[in-house]
Amino acid sequence: MEDNIFISQAKYAKNMVKKFGLETAKSKRRPFATHVKITKNEDGKYVDIITYKSMIRSLLYLTTSRPDIANYVGVYVRYQADPKESDMNLVKRILKFI
Repeated sequence: MEDNIFISQAKYAKNMVKKFGLETAKSKRRPFATHVKITKNEDGKYVDIITYKSMIRSLLYLTTSRPDIANYVGVYVRYQADPKESDMNLVKRILKFI
C-alpha cells in the first residue's frame, strides 16, 4: 500500500510449514492437552540439531504475535542443546498448529 505499511505473519507461518515439509499434516485445535507435563527425554534417537534449532528460531519469531504458542515454544527451547526424536515430533505438532 502506498504511504502505509502492512505487517502480516500469516505468509511467514505458511512458508515455515512448507519449509519443514508439513503441508499435508493435519492441523490441531491445540498442540497439546493442557494438563500434560512436558519433561526432558533422556533416552531416544538423536535428531539433526541444525534443523531443530531452525524450527525453534522460526517459532520464536512467531511468538511475538502468537502468544498462544509462546509457552510451548518456551519449553522446547530448553531442549535444543540435545534434541531427541520425540522433541522434534512435538515441535512439529506446534508447527502443524500454526
